[in-house]
Amino acid sequence: MTSANLQTKEAPDNSGEVSGARLKSFIERVERLEEEKKALAEDIRDVYSEAKATGFEPKIMRKIVSLRKANLEKRREEQELLELYMAAIGMAE
Repeated sequence: MTSANLQTKEAPDNSGEVSGARLKSFIERVERLEEEKKALAEDIRDVYSEAKATGFEPKIMRKIVSLRKANLEKRREEQELLELYMAAIGMAE
């Protein structure tokens, strides 16, 4: 890849080269955020493990968390499609 391909609108100096210090700063920020994300994922796993130890089913809890992220209309639409598809393959109650 040529230096021309690495240019950004904010970072090039007068010679057209990428600012190493600015690029390094971005990379370090991403690395710190990745570390935080990993720590948060471990914390979430711990919560699910704790819930499982008290008798709750983590798989169902994850589904509820996912459903709570979606708005009501989207949840209804997904439920209707699920019921339609299940009926189409003979799984309707």
